[in-house]
Amino acid sequence: MRIVVKVGTSTLAHSTGRLNIRHTEDLVKVLSDLKNAGHEVILVSSGAIGMGVGKLSLPTRPGDMATKQACAAVGQCELMYTYDRLFTAYNHNVAQILLTGVDVEHEGRRLNFQNTLTRLLELGALPIINENDTVATDEITSIGDNDTLAAIVTCCIHADLLVLLSDIDGLYTANPHTHPDAKLIPVVERITPEVLALADGAGSALGTGGMSTKLRAAQMVTAEGADMVIANGSHPELLYDIADGRPAGTRFAGRKEG
Repeated sequence: MRIVVKVGTSTLAHSTGRLNIRHTEDLVKVLSDLKNAGHEVILVSSGAIGMGVGKLSLPTRPGDMATKQACAAVGQCELMYTYDRLFTAYNHNVAQILLTGVDVEHEGRRLNFQNTLTRLLELGALPIINENDTVATDEITSIGDNDTLAAIVTCCIHADLLVLLSDIDGLYTANPHTHPDAKLIPVVERITPEVLALADGAGSALGTGGMSTKLRAAQMVTAEGADMVIANGSHPELLYDIADGRPAGTRFAGRKEG
């Protein structure tokens, strides 16, 4: 299978912004194992700004754009150094791709991205993709969040499956943080207005995503025929079950129209 895995800041980093070493190492081990089993894996990784906050010892995530960009520049170096070191230990090469909204909207640049990504997979590399936060600062150049970026990548490369690893187990009948009786929804066959109404608002203090961005991602990829799963990033071993089609998190069933 061709699998896109998106990992959020809340999985990669502690609330301080510093790297969560155990979670990151566990994720790399599972992704390496999936590649060893013959799957093609693409990683869409959040965490650059959050890790930059920690690396620069800032007390909180900054509010101004210039400092966010500075944190992204510092944090992206740290992020790729960490991935390169960990994946190399399992004999896998990684490649960095940084994108902006213009890159995926402009036909020529989008084709260049698709060709590069396809060739990297043919060469056995594991592409690691993030938004280019140092230059994508407005609604024209910014994709906005990595759930959307992961969905765009999934559609561009015609992947079979998108997995969004987050700090929640999946889609619930209500917000599980405020409604202890909320039930996990294992499968969503069609994204109806009732399903969209279940979206929550904010993500973690370090991240930008919420359930609404994940449901928008699900709408994009399922319309192209790919499945999407939301699962808890604290348990990357769930990726084994997800890749094999076994129940884990919430699976949104892909559908082809016509």
